[in-house]
Amino acid sequence: MASAAALLCGCAVYHAKPLPSSDSLLTQSALSRVQIDPAKMPLPELAVHRFDPSNGFDMEDVAMLAVANNPDLRLARDDLGIAQAQAFSAGLLPDPQVSISSDYPGAAGFSRAFSYGLSMDVMAIVTRSANRKSADAAVRKTDLGLLWQEWQVVAQARQLFVKARFQDEVLPLLAQQAQLSQTRYTRTAHAASERNMTADTVTAALTAWQDARKQYIDMQHAREQTRHDLNALLGLAPDVDLPLTGTAEVEPVDASTLDAAVAMLAQRRPDLIALQAGYEAQEQKYRAAILNQFPGLSVGFTRQRDTSEIYTSGFAINLTLPVFNRNRGNIAIEQATRQRLADEYQSRLNTAYADIAHLRADNAIAAQQLAQDEAALPELERTAARAYNAYGARNIVLGQYVDAQSAALARRVDAATEREALAEQRIALQALLGSAIPDPYAAAPASPGATATPAAHDIATGAATQSADATTNTPATR
Repeated sequence: MASAAALLCGCAVYHAKPLPSSDSLLTQSALSRVQIDPAKMPLPELAVHRFDPSNGFDMEDVAMLAVANNPDLRLARDDLGIAQAQAFSAGLLPDPQVSISSDYPGAAGFSRAFSYGLSMDVMAIVTRSANRKSADAAVRKTDLGLLWQEWQVVAQARQLFVKARFQDEVLPLLAQQAQLSQTRYTRTAHAASERNMTADTVTAALTAWQDARKQYIDMQHAREQTRHDLNALLGLAPDVDLPLTGTAEVEPVDASTLDAAVAMLAQRRPDLIALQAGYEAQEQKYRAAILNQFPGLSVGFTRQRDTSEIYTSGFAINLTLPVFNRNRGNIAIEQATRQRLADEYQSRLNTAYADIAHLRADNAIAAQQLAQDEAALPELERTAARAYNAYGARNIVLGQYVDAQSAALARRVDAATEREALAEQRIALQALLGSAIPDPYAAAPASPGATATPAAHDIATGAATQSADATTNTPATR
């Protein structure tokens, strides 16, 4: 009885766990109480960053929150727990088997016969080492797969951060462009009503205004989608609006640094190391299948008494004769699976090298285009400033003023678009190489939002209130 009680004390006990009845998304108030341990972060630059969103969320704050609270990563960590439990199970010794039988004679003068037996599956012990090594390798694969998924979530969070910052920068520019186009159309329509403008000019001004307005509305929709995607990635409630901070600093990366990171790719990328662990797990499964081709063996000991009260002791051996099966089917399956894993690893390695080469080439093109846009911008800004002064002195007509302002605004949007593309390419390259290259955004207070020159602002407010007679008294106004 004492032995039975001791065995029962080590047994697991069932506890019910009902499903949740409400969402667990972080609200704005709960977000202010979030604490994140940098030591648990998957990348070195996150491990040394202090999570402090009191002055807004910079790129690293957003990435750390994504690692800590992403719903998909929570499921991936649950999968790791399952793999660890399976490895624990694979390392356990098989339980011995006890057999008890009793026979009751139907005639008088005979005693009850009984048989007690104790046996153990020997082949389970023989293959235990291979099965345990395979399960341990599967845990490493799952753990590394989780690390790789964390890298991808960090990259997604950073790209959404860049996209959101770009949209916050460009929205005011597009609003100013729409205001300029609306002002031109309003003035042109007024001039046409006084027969100082032709109908086709009014139509062109209306089309330009509608196009500018559509660009602005489309960007509003894009910003809403980006914020939604970011909140979903971070596990935030839909009404949470993160105050994002940081300035774009996409500096060129030294080619030798990239070459060194590429050379260490197979030793650095978690997905490649995970595939290596998966291949090792399959090697052990193949080895276990080879061992199982030998005769299955179980050994036991018996103690018996027959009806005439004669006691006997002995042993039993159960042996599977390898005549027909010989585990050849499982051996072929495990061997073919091993070959597939080897080919998958080679394919993933080839893809990694090709993706890195593509991003490096594309990055060079984007950097060149950004340099051209930024080089052309100062002259356009000076032209817009001169147009502002000339328009204020009534030396040029409204159409010339709007054209100068629109050209500067369009180039600023182009430069912002190229910076966004360059930053997203840098993040994608980071995700492929790890922390071998710097972030495209600096963790610094946000600079004031991009605003147009005073000329572009005033045309929609004060300057736009000038007398219509001063700007529409000649058919040249457009």
